[in-house]
Amino acid sequence: MQIADSIVAITGAGRGLGRAMAEYLAERGARLALIDLNEEDLQASVAACEKHGAETRSYVINVAKEDEVDSGFARIATDFGGLQVLVNNAGIMRDGMLLKFKDGKVADRMSLSQWQSVIDVNLTGVFLCGRAAAGIMAEGGKGGVIVNISSLSRAGNMGQTNYSASKAGVAAMTVTWARELARYGIRAAAIAPGFINTDMVAQMRPEILESLVKQVPLRRLGEQDEIASTVAFILENDFVSGRVIDIDGGARI
Repeated sequence: MQIADSIVAITGAGRGLGRAMAEYLAERGARLALIDLNEEDLQASVAACEKHGAETRSYVINVAKEDEVDSGFARIATDFGGLQVLVNNAGIMRDGMLLKFKDGKVADRMSLSQWQSVIDVNLTGVFLCGRAAAGIMAEGGKGGVIVNISSLSRAGNMGQTNYSASKAGVAAMTVTWARELARYGIRAAAIAPGFINTDMVAQMRPEILESLVKQVPLRRLGEQDEIASTVAFILENDFVSGRVIDIDGGARI
């Protein structure tokens, strides 16, 4: 697929990796539909992309709400005349241990709301947006690409029962979609980032940041553009489908 002039929808595009991916593709001539819950963040992302001369529009959509997703993607298809790419990036964390045990009794446990909120956005949201985008792509008759953002944590990570489960589910859906949607010319792939240098990570205490870096054989954090360039690779290589690409500096051996 050629990135220039492709219509690309990105969820969670208001900041962080979402904005970095949007800018990266904007520089390469993509037409962008940016999705987020925060209107102010969205407008900042739109402005950043427009500096590169990219046609860019914003859509305030809660990816966990079926009606908002379906109506929002219908608007995108109408506004742009179709859709070729979806980057499913929106996600949240609500970390906590499954149980905390003290003095022979359960003192605390991960709440159902902690579990459900993460599953709703990270897993159900990916499903809803992927389904909506695939329908538009299939009806358009020109195929397309869905790129899902999974995580190094899909292999399991302490304190992240909810997050790890959601990201493992994203990886499994990716393989399933690659098999189901190939008949319509739609490819599906995923990226599993490791520890990436985002604004949130940059604000961590030095000792915590140091402990993260020690887990990476390359002894550094990944950069946001290293994730964005992987999205571009998936889009441009028409034989990539059904794979989860780990971008983690060797952290998952």
